[in-house]
Amino acid sequence: MMPIIDGHNDLPMQLRGRFGYRVEGLDQPRPELQTDLPRLRAGRVGGQFWSVYVPSDLPETEAVAATMEQIDAVYRLAAAYPGDLAIAYSADDVERIIAAGRIASLIGIEGGHSIASSLGVLRSFARLGVRYMTLTHNHNTSWADSAAAEPAVEGLNDDGRAVVREMQRIGMLVDLSHVAPVTMRAALDTAFAPVIFSHSGARALHDHPRNVPDDVLTRLRTNGGVVQLTFVAPFISAEYRAWMLACDAEQQRLGLYSDPLGHWPRAPRPAEDPATVPPTVAVDPMTVPALREWLAANPRPAVTVAQVADHVDHARDVAGIDHVGLGGDYEGTVDLPEGMGDVSSYPRLLSELSARGWSEADLDKLTGGNILRVLRESERLAQEPLWPLSPAR
Repeated sequence: MMPIIDGHNDLPMQLRGRFGYRVEGLDQPRPELQTDLPRLRAGRVGGQFWSVYVPSDLPETEAVAATMEQIDAVYRLAAAYPGDLAIAYSADDVERIIAAGRIASLIGIEGGHSIASSLGVLRSFARLGVRYMTLTHNHNTSWADSAAAEPAVEGLNDDGRAVVREMQRIGMLVDLSHVAPVTMRAALDTAFAPVIFSHSGARALHDHPRNVPDDVLTRLRTNGGVVQLTFVAPFISAEYRAWMLACDAEQQRLGLYSDPLGHWPRAPRPAEDPATVPPTVAVDPMTVPALREWLAANPRPAVTVAQVADHVDHARDVAGIDHVGLGGDYEGTVDLPEGMGDVSSYPRLLSELSARGWSEADLDKLTGGNILRVLRESERLAQEPLWPLSPAR
């Protein structure tokens, strides 16, 4: 079976916030994380888009520097484990790395704020190997509307359309996770190459702002793009989202942080030992008696592998089997379905889909074949590809 090529994992953010960007020890079980090399192998992961997320409320010039640090973390991660990981810039690279028994490591920027409205910065990131950019995160940019904010530019303005065209001209994938539906439609109106959703759900099953409406899924058929279905519990289940919002409100009432990192942590200073950088750790809710009482009275709703499979099934039914993939969002959330708590969990979902009648050929498309096709097609349509030449070339 085709290995998993997952659309979104936030390990670089966790390395920054909890370990001062230290990459040691990931070849051993790391139960405090959702990701380590043994569990990536157990999950049959052959390719991973590592998210180089920085908060969308950072000043944009600060976001550029922080994104560079995140990209550096991905390169350092690959350099630390050359027998397991290798940076991939192209579809050919992904195939070559998987064939060699390693995990192809691709880079995705999560939010257009990271380019500070500069096409020069965008092209520079492409030269560093960035293969997709999500147009927004949870705040609008000056040129694109986010799903988590009131629309301000009717999806995309002229600058936003220019960003989309430039991304596709240089072969960078346009990622429409996190954007408002009006932005999805505007990007599809502008695009001349396939787009992706790196980690989203199906809005027809749960009307969450981060999920994709059916009319947009339908347009993936003609665009050629892929929606990579996510495992984030509040995107999967309306009941879970209602519980999470109530839990967040209770934590705010008690003066607790609900953000797993609390706030954006600083990077190590040049002369500082990374091991001495204090980790940014949120308050463990189970240490707070008042919140323990609330949780006992309001138990967390169960979200199942079958519910994740429902979203995958729906996306296949609407967009077509050639337009679905997987984007777990591991390390970016603590809210995951039962039995899917880390990167070893993909086979559980595949077993569920197989039991529903998915053929091996269809599962191959879902797990990696479709996103590999999109990568190759974006390269074919690029007028001036800017990713680095790989050693194989």
